[in-house]
Amino acid sequence: MEATDILIEEHRIIERVLSALEIQARRAQAGADVRIGFYKEVSAFFRHFTDGCHHRKEEEPFLMAMTDAGLSNQTGPMSIMLAEHELCRAYNREMEKAIRALERGEAAARNDLIHNALEYAGFARRHIRREDEFLFPMAARLIPVPLQQKLLADIRRFERDETGTGADQKYFHLADTIEKEAAE
Repeated sequence: MEATDILIEEHRIIERVLSALEIQARRAQAGADVRIGFYKEVSAFFRHFTDGCHHRKEEEPFLMAMTDAGLSNQTGPMSIMLAEHELCRAYNREMEKAIRALERGEAAARNDLIHNALEYAGFARRHIRREDEFLFPMAARLIPVPLQQKLLADIRRFERDETGTGADQKYFHLADTIEKEAAE
């Protein structure tokens, strides 16, 4: 199904940022200095791309297609997806809180930042794996072809109307920047 292919491709971009975050958090855990701006860029990526673009595609057009195919969003896989998105948001908020505390000179927030960065990365990887290996194949089986075509059109319309033309490219570039810094 082409619509879920878009979501899966976005998962690969998100995973690149998760890997960079893990690298930098492990370095910080070992005592290395890591530029606070790096964490701000990662947090912005998660807030704007992962949550503002990707999760919204899953929570709006994809969720609608799955409920049209007969799945409830109150129980089962769709409610799990929604709850996991909320947990990703919570981890990111905690990272942002620690970043602000570090900027105010609160050195103890370093451990909070490292902890939440690693927790976010590990949790998000498991979440992505569940979607790629379970939820999206289920969608391919449950959503009839005409609804699959509508879902693809809805995702494309969302990309155009909600995130703006070229927004994905902006965040793909940010992912490249984040990844390069972690590779240094």
